[in-house]
Amino acid sequence: MTVTSIVQGIWAFSALGLIILVLLHSPKGDGIGSIGGQAQLFSSTKSAENTLNRVTWSLTAIFLGLTVVLSANWLPK
Repeated sequence: MTVTSIVQGIWAFSALGLIILVLLHSPKGDGIGSIGGQAQLFSSTKSAENTLNRVTWSLTAIFLGLTVVLSANWLPK
């Protein structure tokens, strides 16, 4: 395996995770996020939303950073 293929795998995983996390966010009411019982995993709905926000922003930064690295061909082939 090359470095590029490993980074592409991480990039694809972050894209898929980002899609799932965006769908889990509830739009001020009960959305798709209530399906999995996410409120039971956390002490309150607000902490669940804060955790989702942090993880979503982290995956967004990883995805955008790897997009720049992969598109600029900065990795050895």
